Amino acid sequence: MARDTTDQTPIRSVADMAEYLADGCKPKEKFRIGTEHEKFVFFTADNSPVPYSGEASISALLNGMQAKTGWEPIMDAGNIIGLAEPSGMGAISLEPGGQFELSGAPLENLHQTCKESNQHLATLREIAEPLGIRFLGMGGSPKWTFAETPRMPKSRYDIMTRYMPKVGTKGLDMMYRTCTIQVNLDFSSETDMRRKMQVSLKLQPMATALFASSPFTDGKPNGLLSWRGDIWRDTDNNRAGLIPFAFAPDFGFADYVEWALDVPMYFVVRDGKYHDCTHITFRQFMAGALKGEIADYEPNLGDWTNHLSTLFPDVRLKRFLEMRGADGGPWRRICALPAFWVGLLYDDGALDAAEALTRDWTVEEVTALRNAVPAEGLRADFRGKPLLDVAREVVSISRQGLAARARTNGDGVDETIFLAPLDEVLAKKATLAEDMLALYNGRWNGSVEPVFSEYQY
Repeated sequence: MARDTTDQTPIRSVADMAEYLADGCKPKEKFRIGTEHEKFVFFTADNSPVPYSGEASISALLNGMQAKTGWEPIMDAGNIIGLAEPSGMGAISLEPGGQFELSGAPLENLHQTCKESNQHLATLREIAEPLGIRFLGMGGSPKWTFAETPRMPKSRYDIMTRYMPKVGTKGLDMMYRTCTIQVNLDFSSETDMRRKMQVSLKLQPMATALFASSPFTDGKPNGLLSWRGDIWRDTDNNRAGLIPFAFAPDFGFADYVEWALDVPMYFVVRDGKYHDCTHITFRQFMAGALKGEIADYEPNLGDWTNHLSTLFPDVRLKRFLEMRGADGGPWRRICALPAFWVGLLYDDGALDAAEALTRDWTVEEVTALRNAVPAEGLRADFRGKPLLDVAREVVSISRQGLAARARTNGDGVDETIFLAPLDEVLAKKATLAEDMLALYNGRWNGSVEPVFSEYQY
């Protein structure tokens, strides 16, 4: 999220908060695709991390992008921390360790999404090249220790950095040393939201396996295929994970609100200042818990929107659904991740098929799969057979959904080509992480340094 919200509209009840989510419902013809991707920033001279400040720095990249694009700078305590497209259609933001993120505009098809990320990377390279900077697409930082990783001057991250060690063992690694590709997708009704939420929660571990690309930590193999996926197993389980209540047959907007109300807050923003609120839940905030601590202690819609952005379930509900299971990766995967989910969720026939396939999957089974895939990837067992076999079936459903979209839209635009990276994984029976490990044990001669040249943007 590029910019924290400051909407002063009062909120009085659970109904107000559920209605905010329900306002995301839209007719199918207005469904859009919003793709986000993060990347590590490094100096080509020695593969070291790029600091926030200085002549060749993260802030220099942001200032250069601002001059090139005309996007509006986002400031925090006098520091540039992101850029916003003037009409609100897209943003650039920084993750805590300097990971550079594009939050794309809501677009109509995957060709537009792919073009958008390609244009972003091309513009960014124009600014980065003279500075000796390039970008790495992986799910986890392969070389830099936590101590070597820079910290961005962003107020919400200061609060999170203090809080994370209190609620899990891996939250700081999540913040500072991981990257993801995500897609944001629409729903037409509460029922449609429920179906998409349940199917995508059940299939999120499969996405983690298909996109696994974080096998190195601190310059050596970490024993995992998706270190990022493992990190999410103990980041902050009050606000992350599978959210079992969403598997209920009558799950709806109000259920998500009730859960969110009891998750500890991170902050509220008043007059541009961030106030640490990790000691209270949003429900306590609603009951007046900040009276006497801050002048304007009553919650508003901006507070609620910001709180929703600090929840980290495998599928996050806002006025759209965020698919959060995949590692970051090379450019083709920025197109493949949205293709996978659009194919499954945006065609009625494909959604029916995916729902039928996963209908009787239990919370316990999906939890076991979620725990297994960081180490085992597509070799993980599901009901007595490798996840690879199930993944073939799911990718086939996605392909059918994308093909049907072309027919339904009447434009004949073929989006199935963007599944090619997943076809390669299935054909080789090996994830990108396994490819990297094979290179590490072969041509790379036990070094992670080549990853910076071979998987850079």
